[in-house]
Formats: sequence, structure tokens, C-alpha cells
Amino acid sequence: MRVTVVTGTGTGVGKTVATAALAARAGGDVLVVKPVQTGVLPGEPGDADEVRRLAGCEVMEFVRLPDPLAPDTAARRAGVVLPTVAEHAEHIGSLGADHVIVEGAGGLLVRLDSADGTLLDLAVLLHADVVVVVDAGLGTLNHTELTVAALRARGIEPAGLVIGAWPDSPGLAEECNLLDLPRVSGVRVLATIPAGVSALDPDAFAGAVPGWFSSTQAATEPAS
Repeated sequence: MRVTVVTGTGTGVGKTVATAALAARAGGDVLVVKPVQTGVLPGEPGDADEVRRLAGCEVMEFVRLPDPLAPDTAARRAGVVLPTVAEHAEHIGSLGADHVIVEGAGGLLVRLDSADGTLLDLAVLLHADVVVVVDAGLGTLNHTELTVAALRARGIEPAGLVIGAWPDSPGLAEECNLLDLPRVSGVRVLATIPAGVSALDPDAFAGAVPGWFSSTQAATEPAS
């Protein structure tokens, strides 16, 4: 089984759409897992449901909590004891899919359980590839370098960066960041996903995915 963990440099950077794009690109026997979903009431669609809609793949959500907070805080307020990161890892390892993509909550060091276990701990236990979803604008270089440094401190070399919401009219900061992100982090940019693509229907989304990856490669490679 191959496991890919999708994390972000913070909230709102486009992890869910990036997860859907990675799942659509992977094809085959792929399963997307959301270990803890917060800020969603019973019966409401969550991140995993959005991935299913866009990518058409199988998804699983382990725990759902109503407050839009970090998982351990939301669990404490709800009187819920979350499964440990080790239990999450065991559950994911038993799923049997060829490729499991795990979407985190918030950033890399957000606590996923009630015992201070983080998404980073889960990635280490799963021997996972880690893709970091990043913002396009000001501040992203610092946030990205901090996340990459935290991964490398635990022996994980990131598999790549994904810019999660590229604006329709990028400014100077965005254009420079596209080139500077791989330079300062030492990690390649895998894809640049346009803002607003969650509004696409599944067929249009699937058809657009390859271009988000190939256009990034062309933009960030030096001219010969």
C-alpha cells in the first residue's frame, strides 16, 4: 500500500481541492481518508464528501465533530476521546487499497488525537509521502519553509508542494512566489490549482487536473 499524507501551511489554503486533484490524477484503486473532520454537523457534507464529488473516488471519514476548531479542542468540548494517532495508523493500514491519500486538518502540527499526537506523527507511523499545500500570496515562503523544516526534522523529505488556490489575476508576490517556493524550500512545486475550481462539475475537474500539473512544471523550470 502506498500512503500519501496531504497537509497544508495553514487553514484555507486549498487542501481539500488539492486532495481531490491528487486522487483524480492517481486513478486506479485510490481511497481518500479524513481521520478527523471538524466544523460539520451530522448529515452535512464534509471535506471527504467534496473529494468524492470532485474526484469520484472512495472516501472515508473516521471522526466528525461539530465545532470548527482544532480536532483535540473540538473533541474536548464535545466530551469525545479521539482515537490515538497509532490507532488511526493501524486503521489506515488495514484498509487494503493500493493507494490511500490522507487529508489532514489545518497544518502539520495540529493535534489529531487527545494525547498530543499530530499529523506529522501519523505520517511517520505510516511511512507516508507528504504533499504540502501552500498559499500563493505574501507570507507563503516563511510558512512553507517552517513546514518543510518540521518534516525534515523527523526524517521526511516532502514529495512536493501544491499551490492550492492560484488567483485569476496574480500579482507580483504570487508570480515571484511561484519561482521562489522551490528555491527557498528545496522542494518542487507539483501543481498550481486555479482558485474556484471546486465549482467545476466532476468531468470538467478531472479533465483539467493534468494541466494544473504540467503548467507548473513549465513555469518553474529554467529556460534552456
